[in-house]
Amino acid sequence: MRKIIVHAVPNSKEPGIVKLEDGTYRVKINAPSKEGKANSRLQYMLAEYFKVPKSSVNIEGRYKKSKIKIIHIK
Repeated sequence: MRKIIVHAVPNSKEPGIVKLEDGTYRVKINAPSKEGKANSRLQYMLAEYFKVPKSSVNIEGRYKKSKIKIIHIK
């Protein structure tokens, strides 16, 4: 299992994923941070980026409402 730290930027016009020098990722999400829409889109984007099924990308529970998230990828 791989663990990564993500700095989520919801409501971005241009979605994208950038790996930063410190090993974390900045993910621009083209979805609002309401009703879990941004988290769902984040999971989808990371699944595509790492070439795994969406079900293999999990946000650690206590970080679901934070802009800095810990993600577990199976």
